[in-house]
Amino acid sequence: MTDVVVGVQHDDGVRTLTLDSPGNRNALSARLLAQLEQALRDATSDPEVRAVVLTGAGTVFCSGADLSERGTAAPNRMPAILTSIVESPVPVIARVNGHARAGGIGLIAAADMAVAAEAATFAFTEVRVGVAPAMILVPALRVVDHRFLARTTLTGERFSASEAAAAGLLTAVTPDETALDAWVAEQTTALRQAAPGAVRTTKELLRTLRAQAWLDGLTAAAATSAELFAGAEAAEGMDAFLQKRRPEWDTTA
Repeated sequence: MTDVVVGVQHDDGVRTLTLDSPGNRNALSARLLAQLEQALRDATSDPEVRAVVLTGAGTVFCSGADLSERGTAAPNRMPAILTSIVESPVPVIARVNGHARAGGIGLIAAADMAVAAEAATFAFTEVRVGVAPAMILVPALRVVDHRFLARTTLTGERFSASEAAAAGLLTAVTPDETALDAWVAEQTTALRQAAPGAVRTTKELLRTLRAQAWLDGLTAAAATSAELFAGAEAAEGMDAFLQKRRPEWDTTA
């Protein structure tokens, strides 16, 4: 197995991180988790990055924990990785290239958007090996229907991409991998057309407002809205709209 198990590619403001350990179905080994944590840290701290795409090599997105490493003293990096994705200042898109199991579903649930080809399947397999999807439920409960989670996590049964989308785990399902790439390209292009500061603020609002009481949320949102409308990006964006030109942050051709 190669020492590099998380590929990194940067193109036009889009940082693609690829789980690249197909020999063990992109399992979350200590090596892969360490490299993924560092790659996420590098991506989210780079001002040139407008979006992060997380995907896998081969026919599997991620098979979950590397069970061959059970009992080792390796640090548990999963909480930090899930937090990095959720708190990333730039949007994270999960490009689910194939089947996802257990911890792999946690990565998907933590992302801002997630897309899979219809051939992909999913399963919370933890109960089948005598454990519980403890950490995975933290991001999953934010986006997935509770009844669906109860059924699938308690039984460990496999479910389809269409079921995953209906339950809220996926944003979209495509017919094949070509369409998968087209969908990701469409979203990353749209993100590059949006003001980066406004995108960062919107992502933070999406993360924090649901945790606040209704009135507190409205008060916080009103204050943030006033600040944004008075900012330089708003001035540029509105001027560009009125002048029928692309704003300065739009790096698309």
